[in-house]
Amino acid sequence: MTQAPLRLGTRRSRLAMAQSGQVADAVSRLTGRPVELVEITTYGDVSREALAQIGGTGVFVTALRDALLRGEVDFAVHSLKDLPTSQPEELSLAAVPEREDPRDVIVARDALKLTDLPRGARIGTGSPRRMAQLNAYARGHGLDFETVAIRGNVDTRIRYVRDGELDAVVLAAAGLRRIGRIDEVTDFLSVDTVLPAPGQGALAIECTADNADLIAALGELDDPFTRIAVTAERSLLAALEAGCSAPVGALADLLADGQIVKEMRLRGVVGTTDGTRMVQLSTTGPVPETHDQALALGRELATEMLAQGAAGLMGERAH
Repeated sequence: MTQAPLRLGTRRSRLAMAQSGQVADAVSRLTGRPVELVEITTYGDVSREALAQIGGTGVFVTALRDALLRGEVDFAVHSLKDLPTSQPEELSLAAVPEREDPRDVIVARDALKLTDLPRGARIGTGSPRRMAQLNAYARGHGLDFETVAIRGNVDTRIRYVRDGELDAVVLAAAGLRRIGRIDEVTDFLSVDTVLPAPGQGALAIECTADNADLIAALGELDDPFTRIAVTAERSLLAALEAGCSAPVGALADLLADGQIVKEMRLRGVVGTTDGTRMVQLSTTGPVPETHDQALALGRELATEMLAQGAAGLMGERAH
C-alpha cells in the first residue's frame, strides 16, 4: 500500500514554489513518500503596502503557520529571513538546510556595476536595510545615486530596469539562483558593502512540535553550521528588538584554516535609511557548539551596538 503524500505548505510566488519544490524532492528521497505542494496565500503576498508599514515580521509566515496548526499541511518551507525571531512552542524548526549565497546583488541596465552607475541613478529596493547601507556606501565613496522604494516579485522588480523606470534594482543572490536567473546579475555586492538580512539565503523547514517522526526525517536536511550561523544572526536581531523590516544587517561566517573551521565572525550593522548614521560592529570567537552559545554571541554583539546608539537608528523600536 502506498503511503499518503506529505503535504508541504508554501507561498505561491515563483521563488517560494521553486525552493519548496527543491525541498519536496529532498524530503521525498529521504522518506520514500510522495510530497505534494499546497499553495497558501499570505498577507504579505496580497497587501500592496510597504513591508515596513504592514509590520514586516511574519507577514509571509503567519498563514503558513496557521495551516500547520490546523493540520492542513504537514510541514512548511519559509525563507528564513521572513521568520519572526521568537519560535512558537507548538512548532518545531525541524531543519535549516545548507545556506545558499547570502549576498545581495544588483541587476542594472547596460550590465553596469554599482560603482559604474551614472550620477543621479535610481536604484530600487523595498528594504530599509539595503537603502541604509547603499546610501552610506555612496556617501563614503563619492557616488551619487537615489534609492527608490519598490515592492513586487523578482519579475516585477527586474522589469522596472528593463522598462527604463529604474537604473538598477537590488535583489538577493539566493533567490535568483533558485529560480535560475543568476545570469541576469550585473554585480555581486560584497558583504563589506552591504551586509545581508539576518538569515538571508537560508531556508526554514517547520512542522508541528508533536510530530516526532517527521521532525526526525526533516532533521536529515539540517546543516549544523548554517543553523548556528543564522541562530547568531537572528539573536542579534531579536536583542536589538527589531522586526525584519528594520534596517539591520547581520552575517555570521565561519573562518577556516584549510579544511578546519576555527572561528566564527559575526558582523552587524544598523543605520538610518539615508545612510547618515551607522553603527557597524563585529566579533570573532570560537564556533558556538550549542544553540545557547549561538544566542549568546548575537546578544553580546547587540549589546555593544546598543551601547553605541543603535536603538535610535531603527525607527522600529517600541519606546
